[in-house]
Amino acid sequence: MTRAKNVLGEPLQSCCTDPMTGFYRDGVCNTGPDDFGTHVVCAEMTAEFLSFTKSRGNDLSTPRPEYRFPGLKPGDGWCLCALRWKEAYEAGVAPPVRLAATHEKALEFVDLKALQAHQVAP
Repeated sequence: MTRAKNVLGEPLQSCCTDPMTGFYRDGVCNTGPDDFGTHVVCAEMTAEFLSFTKSRGNDLSTPRPEYRFPGLKPGDGWCLCALRWKEAYEAGVAPPVRLAATHEKALEFVDLKALQAHQVAP
């Protein structure tokens, strides 16, 4: 099995383990055939983005203990759906991105230049 690559063509790095993120809840924005939302963009949450995504029907700030979901706050790292990040980008509220932890599959949905324009300083 080959190791997943990030948008820079390098080995995919961990996004966040506190809170534990990723479709597989292993801290990595990896994807697979069951990940219909394509949770591959490692983003740093902002209050503006959390408000935006809640207004779109995806409340990421409210804890959901029944799903072992702590609720997110500004500064938390999280593997976002590529299309949600793109939607936020087009609305002018895209959260910062950690390129080394963003899966290369994101490039099927979002232009690398858009991601680079929102990257968190390494």
